[in-house]
Amino acid sequence: MSSDGSTVLFGALPAKYRFSASDKRVLTRFARKLSAQIAHGKYFECLLTDDREMRRLNSSFLKNDYPTDVLSFPTAGQPFAIGECAISVERAAEQSKEFGHSLITEIEILMLHGVLHLMGFDHEKDSGEMARTEMRWRAELKLPKSLIERSQPVASASV
Repeated sequence: MSSDGSTVLFGALPAKYRFSASDKRVLTRFARKLSAQIAHGKYFECLLTDDREMRRLNSSFLKNDYPTDVLSFPTAGQPFAIGECAISVERAAEQSKEFGHSLITEIEILMLHGVLHLMGFDHEKDSGEMARTEMRWRAELKLPKSLIERSQPVASASV
């Protein structure tokens, strides 16, 4: 881990998902911004990897035999660290096409979501607290719809 902030680890990715040096700098700066603004200066590591590794992690830790877009692994009792998250670049690429923005933007959305989990939020149990927090940070960071917002059913209009 870096002493000057959070770190993005670029795993062994298929050639079509490899990042340029410029994209790596953008993602690393974004991780450090999340560390400073959301995690109160505590750092985290974020692994960008493929579906195969995400499936392995999801199976090993959550007993789910499928790849997912983001996983978070909080660190308890560490004064300077909040934990680690992993993001599937393959899932992110599909989602970026589906929602009409860049792969970098989708990874930023997933990284924000993962960091909120590392900070203790849990959208499956918190009656919307994480969704509201994610929406606020998304607006502040100028990101499109959050992961939670995208998964909610659209309310029908009243007539």
